[in-house]
Amino acid sequence: MLGSPEVPLLTKKGDITIGGAFSIHSQISKPPFSLTHTPEPLTCSRINLREFRFAKTMIFAIEEINNSSTLLPNISVGYKIFDSCGSTLPSTRAVMGLINGQERTAEKTCSSHSSVHVIIGASESSSTIVMLQICGTFQIPVISHFATCACLSNRKDYPSFFRTIPSDYYQSRALAKLVKYFGWTWVGAVRSDNDYGNNGMATFITAASQEGVCVEYSEAISRTDSSEEVARVIEVIRSGSARVLIAFLAQGEMDILLEEALKQNLTGLQWVGSESWITASHLATKRYSGILTGSLGFTIRKAKIAGLREFLLQVNPKFWETVFGCSFQSRLPGQIQCSGSEKLEDINNPFTDVSQLRISNNVYKAVYAVAHAMHNLLNCGQSPKIVKHLQDVNFTLQSGERVYFDENGDPSATYELVNWQKNQAGDIIFVAVGSYDASLPNESREYLFKTYFAVVVLLQKPLSVCSESCPPGFRQAAIKGKPICCFSCIACAAGEISNSAVCLPCPLECWSNEDRSHCVPKVIEFLSFGETMGGLLAAFSLFGASLTLAVSCVFFRFRHTPLVKASNSELSFLLLFSLTLCFLCSLTFIGQPTEWSCMLRHTAFGASFALCMSCILAKTITVVIAFKATRPAKTVPQCSAALQRTSVLSCTLLQLLICVLWLIFAPPFPYKNTVHATEKIILECNLGSPLGFWAVLGYIGLLSLLCFILAFLSRKLPDNFNEAKFITFSMLIFCAVWVTFIPAYVSSPGKFTVAVEIFAILASSFGLFFSIFAPKCYILLVKPERNTKRHMMGRNH
Repeated sequence: MLGSPEVPLLTKKGDITIGGAFSIHSQISKPPFSLTHTPEPLTCSRINLREFRFAKTMIFAIEEINNSSTLLPNISVGYKIFDSCGSTLPSTRAVMGLINGQERTAEKTCSSHSSVHVIIGASESSSTIVMLQICGTFQIPVISHFATCACLSNRKDYPSFFRTIPSDYYQSRALAKLVKYFGWTWVGAVRSDNDYGNNGMATFITAASQEGVCVEYSEAISRTDSSEEVARVIEVIRSGSARVLIAFLAQGEMDILLEEALKQNLTGLQWVGSESWITASHLATKRYSGILTGSLGFTIRKAKIAGLREFLLQVNPKFWETVFGCSFQSRLPGQIQCSGSEKLEDINNPFTDVSQLRISNNVYKAVYAVAHAMHNLLNCGQSPKIVKHLQDVNFTLQSGERVYFDENGDPSATYELVNWQKNQAGDIIFVAVGSYDASLPNESREYLFKTYFAVVVLLQKPLSVCSESCPPGFRQAAIKGKPICCFSCIACAAGEISNSAVCLPCPLECWSNEDRSHCVPKVIEFLSFGETMGGLLAAFSLFGASLTLAVSCVFFRFRHTPLVKASNSELSFLLLFSLTLCFLCSLTFIGQPTEWSCMLRHTAFGASFALCMSCILAKTITVVIAFKATRPAKTVPQCSAALQRTSVLSCTLLQLLICVLWLIFAPPFPYKNTVHATEKIILECNLGSPLGFWAVLGYIGLLSLLCFILAFLSRKLPDNFNEAKFITFSMLIFCAVWVTFIPAYVSSPGKFTVAVEIFAILASSFGLFFSIFAPKCYILLVKPERNTKRHMMGRNH
């Protein structure tokens, strides 16, 4: 033991005195309390060599300033350093001793003036808060080198607080981004049960939730906890499913947690640490290598302080005894006699190790900040309001590092990302693998973070998620009672794609691919010549047109025979021409719809069939007139020819008028139908005006009905070759086809609508063709002996 928390550990008088509070010992006794006896004094044990280095660094900086000719010339700086023992109670006694300059403040009255001008310390946030609550009353500034709690940035509660280490407000957010960067969305957390751990972890959990990271458990421990409580925390960590552990722990809690982790053989975790322990060299040993190798964490940048190592090797005898485990006093039982030949240079411990000067550099900067503030205060000759001058300091150290405080008394938040790696000798070393600067804009900060981070390769990076990412085509579905990181995967509906979290509908003209990971253009469907159905319909159309042309040739060859003359050759040729148009107009329905094809197909269909029905109607009227006429025979043909031409022309022109009106006011147009079939686009011709379409179709139906009625009434006229009975039969076929067409047309999907319309056109055309012209061709080609006037004029018996 080097001292007690009630007596200054190290002291030196000077014109200006700087106080110090460091956790030089990490364990404190718990004396029994009694109402009848004076409490026993607190005693501290288990020296913390790292903290002792901090105290000696403070003395080293003060000695440098005393030897400077430019900074505080002719002014001596003294110091008074107390041991806070890493606990709030001895910190309270230490700060009272610093303020009053008394060893036992309970026995004497307080002095009127503080014995120190500024206090540097403490190493823990809770101890620093206790000190501030006392110093704040006397407006004595406190500069901490290691207290990182974001709560200390509150200028309203702590107006005289400064620090040379960044606030955990930034570190916690940097840790959340680090975890997110590696895809660790399911983590465990353990923290110190004090202001440092509780505030830091609360900030981390908030930032992590914003990054989509969930915390499976969050446990708190204190260095004063029982071994059973620490064992319980380790069991919680072991039983958890998270493979990444966020350890927001002070060194004292980290030490006892690791000891219990060794007992329970806790391995296989990726440790992510806070700056308090992530560069603690006493942890980077083979003893803990199986647990901590690969650890990641943020820390402040390291620095070099020239001459510090040589200064540290000049220590007092008590420290010598502690380091080498010997005694200068002879004949003490169980003690080894110190020879004096031991060399500190040969000892590698946290006190003599200056390769990772991070927190020590903070102490160094704090001392120089006080010196610059006092220098400015003395030069200005103002009242000793050192707080204002500390707020305004802005200087550069010999190393080139700039020192200043923002409006909250904080320095700039710049971190190094450290990874624990093994060198060739098998020793753990701290390798800087990343950087994070909170002063940069978000975009630049992220770029710097990721650019540096690309150099680190974690060979066995653990997978730490509650639920693995959903495969393509599935979305995340929350599980009741579980965090958002725990989810089940549900398949996306057709026409949707997944981005792992939700299903997004594809644009109107796109559809999801097979695994529903991308939107692809929808299949465009229309009746084309290249497919089987389109090719067959086109072949039948051309076949029908070819037949009509062939029959026309036959009729032309036999145009002077009685049969052709009796069939009214003029109307027969016109009817054959119209049937050819009917067959060919079906071709306009095949192929990709365009603006012109849509207008052509319906008008060509309407005009062709109107011409066809007009010819048949004229034939039927001619037959009726021929058998019912009372005038002389020579006047009948002249009257019939004029009537035929007039009826055909007028009936066809009326249909053409309907078509023209349709095209003028609401013409058909190409249309992408995405409603009927969601997975494809049907290219079709929108009718424009359904009234126009049904008017065209209705007019053809009216003509066919008139033909049927007249032909039916004339079917039994006395003639061997009475065309009326053939026309009657053809009209029955025609009407049956188109009556069947209407419901089939309305109910057919997609391209089958067009196919139904083409089928109706071809079926009715073939019906007319074979019913009217097949009997005539049979006589002309097979039974020429019947093709006589005598036979044509014969009467039925």
